Amino acid sequence: LPAGRLPRLVSSRPAGLASDAPSLSPLPGLYGRDGILPARRMLRVTGKGFWEQLRDSPTLLWFCPHLGLDTEQGMELLCLLGALLALGALLLEPLRDSLVFLLLRAFYLSLYQVGQVFLYFQWDSLLLETGFLAVLVAPLHLLKWRGTAWRPHDGVTFWLVRWLLFRLMFASGVVKLTSRCPTWWGLTALTYHYETQCIPTPAAWLAHQLPVWFQKLSVVATYVIEIAIPPLFFAPVRRLRLFAFYSQVLLQLLIMITGNYNFFNLLTIVLSFSLLDEEHVGLWLGHGRRKAAGAAPPRVLSVLSALAELGAYSFLAYWTTRYFGMEINWEQKVLVCRTGGSFTYHEFMQWLKTVTLPLVGLGFLSLAWEILQAGYRAACARGALWKLWGTVQTVVFATAALGMFAISLVPFTYIEYESNERLWPSVHQLFGAVDRFQVANSYGLFRRMTGVGGRPEVVLEGSHDKQAWTEIEFMYKPGNTSALPPVLIPHQPRLDWQMWFAALGPHSHSPWFASFVYRLLQGKTEVIRLVQAEESGYPFAARPPTYIRAQLYKYWSLPQNWWRRQWVEEFFPVVFLGDPNLDALLAQHNLKVSGAVGPRGAGRPGLGSLWTRSPLGRLGEAPPAWPWSACGGGRGLSQDLLAVASVPPFPAPPHKQAVGPPPHTPRSTPWGLHSPLPPVEAGN
Repeated sequence: LPAGRLPRLVSSRPAGLASDAPSLSPLPGLYGRDGILPARRMLRVTGKGFWEQLRDSPTLLWFCPHLGLDTEQGMELLCLLGALLALGALLLEPLRDSLVFLLLRAFYLSLYQVGQVFLYFQWDSLLLETGFLAVLVAPLHLLKWRGTAWRPHDGVTFWLVRWLLFRLMFASGVVKLTSRCPTWWGLTALTYHYETQCIPTPAAWLAHQLPVWFQKLSVVATYVIEIAIPPLFFAPVRRLRLFAFYSQVLLQLLIMITGNYNFFNLLTIVLSFSLLDEEHVGLWLGHGRRKAAGAAPPRVLSVLSALAELGAYSFLAYWTTRYFGMEINWEQKVLVCRTGGSFTYHEFMQWLKTVTLPLVGLGFLSLAWEILQAGYRAACARGALWKLWGTVQTVVFATAALGMFAISLVPFTYIEYESNERLWPSVHQLFGAVDRFQVANSYGLFRRMTGVGGRPEVVLEGSHDKQAWTEIEFMYKPGNTSALPPVLIPHQPRLDWQMWFAALGPHSHSPWFASFVYRLLQGKTEVIRLVQAEESGYPFAARPPTYIRAQLYKYWSLPQNWWRRQWVEEFFPVVFLGDPNLDALLAQHNLKVSGAVGPRGAGRPGLGSLWTRSPLGRLGEAPPAWPWSACGGGRGLSQDLLAVASVPPFPAPPHKQAVGPPPHTPRSTPWGLHSPLPPVEAGN
């Protein structure tokens, strides 16, 4: 590949996921006037001026009243514009521009500001941060004076992607231990993970049947990949970086196979491409060239590189074996690990305190080296004018990179608060000034394992007479014990995800649930489509239920069947329209909203409503497979994977924060009538 081409690939090819326009369909049900959490309630006009409100809550939706649109229509417009821009950037090179990515990022941030609980997932934050970096990495075609002129600072801005990947992976590994979760400390987390994650895949059912010794070994491998290997991202030895790359990709692929995490794993793989160089990607694309004899590195450097590799691998093997008590059981011919390892929580926190700031120093040295290289490349340009122009670019983007690095230190050091307190006050002030724009975030995926002792699941039931109750089956989340779990990547049904979170505590911890039940009692079509896209799958399509209640069950994965379940308790009491208890819940959380932020227009249907009624709109109600064909288009697979990082999937199906094990969603069929509160059920 030509010099500097790899950074352009990462930032310049919008993913087919981003042009998934049919995903407009969830908007009315989630955020519309008659949706679960109307977005307009987040944009209440106060005594503040317009620009002051825009500063406090940066969203383009504040302009909706001036355009004659209400909030829902504004969100639909942003989704459509984002889809068109993303598709245009995919097809037209002039649109692969940092200004286009800036618009796309602004659109997604605007939706995020009013998305409430359905958009507050860690991968939403990751996508916003990646989108901001794409603005810095992508070329600015307006200033491209000659051909595809390479920019000397490409390595500097592209380094920020590597730093983001490091923060994401290292923090995700560390929080598993700092949370004191007994399953992570006992190396038994994966014996629960595949069963209790939000929406498992069929492969998760198979993985759950694996022996315990293998599950423990997998937990150890997770620690190594997420904690021990990330410092190798900054290794000067190329093969160590390649080793780190393939380790991260392996982990993400395994998570994708066993769980539905929408675009999260794809995005992480894209970030991992920052560990590669043009030569390695060129080999994938068939552009590799043999090095000339004189181009080989000096023998001394080759020997030193080999010794560094050997030392790194030996270091990883020795300390992994020592800390986790790994040994071979010759009788059973398996590799076993000591439960709990050979270190305590206090010892781990001391280690974390010792390494956090040195890791920051390692990152700074790596960035400084990239800046020096960029300065050298600018100085080597032909002609005084190009030297000056290259130097100016390098200074500007190096300053931006240093600023981003400093800002990111605040959320990164949340993993160790003493290190966070030792940061300069000016760094904290800088982070506070830009925090509302989501340019740098803290991460910590799968902090604690949930569902120990059986995965909790909320099952809705409706009735017309309070005697015969019919279960309301969701398209994706577990319900029917005989239903095959589906594969949804890159789709994320946000309502199904929130149902999983709701089951982890009382309904009072999920205020949106009362609004959801209220909309079902009203028979709101937009909300019903979130439950079942086709009317034939919804048992109350002809007439809304008079009464609704919710039961809490525990589900277990069985070798001979997908699920077995047992009733635990009532989750939500019987309610009906006009029920004073339901009205009190809605009023308590301001979920009975009256009035709009701006003029709605005389009965005009929203853009999303018109889209949903069209044949294409129907595609967005089921897991979209067609975007993958759009990703191909005669381009190499690596370019399409790299593209995922460049543009937020605006119309892409909802995403959710990864707090527990990876999710996958099973599609199930309606059950029909059954006797209330069956104690134990297993599919036939």
